[in-house]
Amino acid sequence: MLLLNSNLNNVAAVQPFVEKATQNIDINQDTFGNILVSLTEAVNNAIRHGNCCEEGKQVKVDIKQKKNDLTLLVSDEGTGFDYDNLPDPLAPENIEKDGGRGIFLMRALSDDINFMNNGSTIEMKFRL
Repeated sequence: MLLLNSNLNNVAAVQPFVEKATQNIDINQDTFGNILVSLTEAVNNAIRHGNCCEEGKQVKVDIKQKKNDLTLLVSDEGTGFDYDNLPDPLAPENIEKDGGRGIFLMRALSDDINFMNNGSTIEMKFRL
């Protein structure tokens, strides 16, 4: 498990955490990349949007392997969000916006994604 204070500099801890958590798992580079991008986006969103960069609040990250699946859980201390009504990042009016692609990427790169606790916890699954 990884606990991070809600400072955007702490997003850098994601890659070494994923590397250590997957070092004894037979995982191809594409899947590793998908996990790394998805988890980085989830942690960034949890810090920025969930916890509003309030350093007294934490983001909890957990990785669990079960047979041929790897499950990532990311939880923040926020109130959640309306994950069913997000703007389409591919819509012409959103293409040039700086943000708004994190959930889109997580959905595209993971094999399954679930939102719990009103969106303050995200569960992503990857087939190995």
